[in-house]
Amino acid sequence: MSRARRIWVTAAAVLAVVGASPGMAQAQPTGSAPLAVQADLPPGWQVTGEGQDRQLVWRSADPVPMGDARVEFYDGDRLLGRPAAARDGRTFRLDLDAVPLKSTEDLQVLSGGRRLDAAGVAEEKRQDRRSPAVANPPAALPANSVDPGKPGSYRTVTGEYKLDSVKLPDIPEPVEMQAVVVAPDGATGKRPLALFLHGRHGTCYKPGAEDATGDWPCPSGMKSIPSHRGYLRDQKLLASQGYVTVSISANGINGQDFAADDGGAQARSSLVRQHLARWADWAGHPDTAPAIVRKAPKTDLSRVLLVGHSRGGEGVNRAAMDSLYPPPTAQDGYHGRVRWHIRGTVLIGPTIFGQNPVPDVPSVTILPGCDGDVSDLQGEVYVDGTRSVSRGTALHSAVYVVGANHNFFNSEWTPGQAQAPANDDFWDDEEQPDKVCSPGTRTRLTADQQHKAGATYIAAAARLFVAGDDRVRPLLDGSGKRAPSADPARVLTHAVGANRRAGFLPDGKVSVTGARLCSAADPDPAVACLDPETAGGSPHFASWETGREVGRGAVALRWSQPGSVARVTPDKPLSLGGAKGLTLRVIVPPNTTGTQLDVAVTDTAGRRATLGRVRVDGLPGSDRTASYWAREVRVPLAAAAGLDLRHIKSLELTPRSGSGKAWLMDAWGWRPGTPAVRAAALPRVDIGRLTVKEGDSGVRTYQVPVQVSGQGSGQVRVYVVDPDTGQAEDRLVTVRPGGNDIDVPVQVEGNTRFSYGDATDVIVKAVRNSVIGSYRGGVTAENDDPAPTVSVTPVADRVTEGQPLKWRVSLSAVADADMWALFSVEPVTGGTELSTKDVDPQWLEEYSGESPDPERPLSQLEGLYLWMDIPAGQTSVEVLLPTVKDTVTEPAESVRFRQADDSGEPQSDGAVLSGTVLDAS
Repeated sequence: MSRARRIWVTAAAVLAVVGASPGMAQAQPTGSAPLAVQADLPPGWQVTGEGQDRQLVWRSADPVPMGDARVEFYDGDRLLGRPAAARDGRTFRLDLDAVPLKSTEDLQVLSGGRRLDAAGVAEEKRQDRRSPAVANPPAALPANSVDPGKPGSYRTVTGEYKLDSVKLPDIPEPVEMQAVVVAPDGATGKRPLALFLHGRHGTCYKPGAEDATGDWPCPSGMKSIPSHRGYLRDQKLLASQGYVTVSISANGINGQDFAADDGGAQARSSLVRQHLARWADWAGHPDTAPAIVRKAPKTDLSRVLLVGHSRGGEGVNRAAMDSLYPPPTAQDGYHGRVRWHIRGTVLIGPTIFGQNPVPDVPSVTILPGCDGDVSDLQGEVYVDGTRSVSRGTALHSAVYVVGANHNFFNSEWTPGQAQAPANDDFWDDEEQPDKVCSPGTRTRLTADQQHKAGATYIAAAARLFVAGDDRVRPLLDGSGKRAPSADPARVLTHAVGANRRAGFLPDGKVSVTGARLCSAADPDPAVACLDPETAGGSPHFASWETGREVGRGAVALRWSQPGSVARVTPDKPLSLGGAKGLTLRVIVPPNTTGTQLDVAVTDTAGRRATLGRVRVDGLPGSDRTASYWAREVRVPLAAAAGLDLRHIKSLELTPRSGSGKAWLMDAWGWRPGTPAVRAAALPRVDIGRLTVKEGDSGVRTYQVPVQVSGQGSGQVRVYVVDPDTGQAEDRLVTVRPGGNDIDVPVQVEGNTRFSYGDATDVIVKAVRNSVIGSYRGGVTAENDDPAPTVSVTPVADRVTEGQPLKWRVSLSAVADADMWALFSVEPVTGGTELSTKDVDPQWLEEYSGESPDPERPLSQLEGLYLWMDIPAGQTSVEVLLPTVKDTVTEPAESVRFRQADDSGEPQSDGAVLSGTVLDAS
């Protein structure tokens, strides 16, 4: 039996047999008990450290590659926090100074919606969540009239520049200013600029070895991983078509962003704008530019496309926001003028921790169907999260690439192509291969196929947003066309915005009959759109930090026979005047085919028209994919000629399939075309964090720092998270620049008792006519009192065999946190030692996992410990050691336990529990 297992058994025994909390000496918070010592900690977990240094620790059996999705610790539905990764890639530590760890029964490790501590998932549940027997790719779509994946006529020139590093707020070490440029050779006139930003990956590697770390700067003997060179294929395609491209390095942020509330989004935005500012400088003073920039054509910074991968996607989204709505000076790493115009963004497998897309900057979000990093495909929020927030003229497209993983869009993250160690991020199980995403399946793409598809759709976005060629729009807006250059990849799209108007939205004031309004994120299965036990997930229903969300949902349909009508009625009639058709985004379960729905509308005069019938097929999916994704389908409005299209009262969906399920995300009046986009003047909200000491007395009230800048007024939803329960209360707030509309007072009570620190978190989200920069903040009250010391008093330390030894462990002061201590058995200093046959055999088994035979001194048992907990508000507990009476004449026998540290090692100056047992014969 391992040491860890033995200590675990000891803890279980103490709690089970004594019925109270057993023995101790130097008080530590309960959160400090070693993994093995907390009886209810799941395998792989431990709690270490003392006082302010206590940490919740999880160790993975296998290395967890450094990636873009956050690793998060949860207790059930409650977010405990985001741990820091150790250099071994297996160990993750969360400081507990401001996290009351009230329960350890349902500890979980999640990353991008995927559970990493798979050992915690019962096998019987796994059996019900397996992949389908066979997964088939969707049928090929008709080819579009133009193919943006075809190379252009220009030859290309490539080179790098490296400038002085820059210091960014909240990033301790300077960040590199390094980039690779690929430009058209011989192009005349000013050319548009496309800037690429890679995501969060390892930062350093040792050539010739498999060692890769997240350090910054790189240690001696290691080299920086050239993630910024992973998009050369995409850059060369764009450069051949006349674009100047630059891909920037962000390893300095990757190695230092783990503690940032926003995951480093503001730092990445600052870095992007630092580079754009240099390009603006060079445009005015070409003689100061690096050699490769001088070789390139002049750039037209009124036409800029930003491309970001993973956390780089969230970074360029923030850069687009900061270019329109400047951030607070103190949190920004760029303070110059904005001398560029961002025409659009391309976001590849992006994170969106803040759920704060920029509504008036067009975007294309590429969703990899086999993403093993940001596996919940939360980037869908860049589409869904823009609905009704602003003017709605910007096109926001989601591009679902069946069979693509997260890493292979970057060649420096691709095995066989990368200079540094690289891996396939999709988590394959050799014993249970995934029928959709395991290598070699019909639906899984090779690295080359995937990168080719990615390059094609990046070029499509450039051609639409920057060049203004509306002929490529059908590749991006759900019109059901394909780019042959991306073959054999199956690429599906849907969109909101552009020429979509008058939406039937489940997020607003709407009534539903024959179906139910459901919530995208809610712990109650009766309210949630997708039951948490469902095999697989949905990008539309990816969870957020609040656990429960208001104002993000769908209309859920379920039928057992054809003909049951689901009716959606908004609070006010909608106008479909000028629209050519009605376009709907509808989800059906993965691997299903042939779901058919009749679509009808009714005007305010009661006239009804059936517009047509749509067929929706599910995506290839498994329990490891987020394949509950909406397909876009359209019906013409020709059949509604007799209706008043300016006053449509309701929408009806009537299933014509035998039985099934579907979710309506939204429906819009639609017509072709891509309108010009003009960003609205909006207020911007940034939440700050205030850290204070609790003090020794009195109650002090602090305000959560909030800054509202920009112009106009808008609505946001404010969530205040209770520090004790983790539950969030929400309210809708109208904000104006310079106002104090978001008023969150936090009371901090001072005392002289040791406790956990307390953090009251505030999270904010745009609802209408607003944008959110720093979405998360609050007030953190730090404990400033020392942990109490412990004394041990014998209660019965000299007893006759058959009677229990007893000690009382007392604290020097009352604490507001549970306190614990651990004692390890050690040899006695003189005389005969108590043996395995002198103590209760059940107690021995439960405490150490050992049996009495063969008889041996207790100190020879590796892993015999006493552990106890003193609950908050109490000052002492009693510890018992049960002995047994026998018929053998024996001398007095003794036992001795010494206080151990959190790893189970005895402390030389630790308190001692000792006792003597006398013969009863």
